[in-house]
Amino acid sequence: MNPNAFPESRAAAVRELWSLDPAVTFLNHGSYGACPRAVLEAQQRYRDRLEREPVRFFLRELEPLLDAARGALASFVGADLDDLVFVPNATVGVNTVLRSLSLRPDDELCITDHGYNACNNAAEAVAARAGARVVIAPVPFPIEAPEQVVEAVLARVGPRTRLVLVDHVTSPTGLVFPVASLIAALAERGVDVLVDGAHAPGMVPLDLRALGAAYYTGNCHKWLCSPKGAAFLHVRRDRQGAVRPLSISHGANSPRTDRSRFLLEFDWTGTADPSAALCAADALRAMAALVPGGWPALQAHNRATALAARDLLCEALGCMPPSPDAMIGALATVPLPDAPSSRLRLDPLQDALLERWGIEVPVFAWPASPRRHLRISAQIYNDRPHYERLAAALAALL
Repeated sequence: MNPNAFPESRAAAVRELWSLDPAVTFLNHGSYGACPRAVLEAQQRYRDRLEREPVRFFLRELEPLLDAARGALASFVGADLDDLVFVPNATVGVNTVLRSLSLRPDDELCITDHGYNACNNAAEAVAARAGARVVIAPVPFPIEAPEQVVEAVLARVGPRTRLVLVDHVTSPTGLVFPVASLIAALAERGVDVLVDGAHAPGMVPLDLRALGAAYYTGNCHKWLCSPKGAAFLHVRRDRQGAVRPLSISHGANSPRTDRSRFLLEFDWTGTADPSAALCAADALRAMAALVPGGWPALQAHNRATALAARDLLCEALGCMPPSPDAMIGALATVPLPDAPSSRLRLDPLQDALLERWGIEVPVFAWPASPRRHLRISAQIYNDRPHYERLAAALAALL
């Protein structure tokens, strides 16, 4: 194994831009993200503006503010402004699409065994209500090539398949799935795809127009570093008529004709704090300014860090990298020795890493106990000493 090299560190120059606990080595950006101080300050300005005159804000100012934020985000992800709406998080985005489907008994929804547990649960609930069923495509891990993902999914798709739900970047294994190839292959079979892109925006380049998925949802609070409560749902124009928000509100019978029904329904689902979504442009600007070269350079830096950190850990654990470099973004998962643990409770090793070593990193049972894995994140505030500390801690604790 030829280990990947760590890029030149920028951690010392940027770490103070976040309010992360300096006593914690934070290697879990992937779970909930972390918002820079400047973006939190922008959010507070929106909140102050809202509370100064709530009626003016909601009835006169919110719509153009949403359009401005939507425009910046749409440009970043390669989408038309009218095809993208804000939702609180990607799980809501997935639920929105699934609950908008008109399933018949014996229809099938296809998911993979690398899918996010919450979204898999949503698929099971929607299928059960309609008398449909969920089919699981097992994707190998360790994995040798991205083509294995396509082969695994196509092997489970049949004449009753109504929709395939697939992650762009998987939560348990940190793999970048070949969603473009998968969407194209399924289009030939007449099957729509819902991409759970929770981790993708800001981690990997996106061009939703070129991707062509019927549905795509992604978080802004992870790698874009917006405040929590900001995500988007992108629906292809020919599928928008059937997609309704989880909360039906005033837009359902609005007489307006200057905006699409899609925007009218999703832009107002009831009184809520919209400040996280309004910060999308602020977060895009703040993160782009962290490195010369902007977002492409930031993504390349984080990916190089993840690859080098993965190789460092694999060497320390005496294992081979479980996936090719081409399937890594800013997350990487490595296997750990088997031990009984629960998927829904923190592994004792995860607690020990935080309590005894001050390291926050997820350890989880996957695909089922006693098999377990550790997943690292790489954000611009991380550098080599963080992962060397993790390797030393694992050597002491395992």
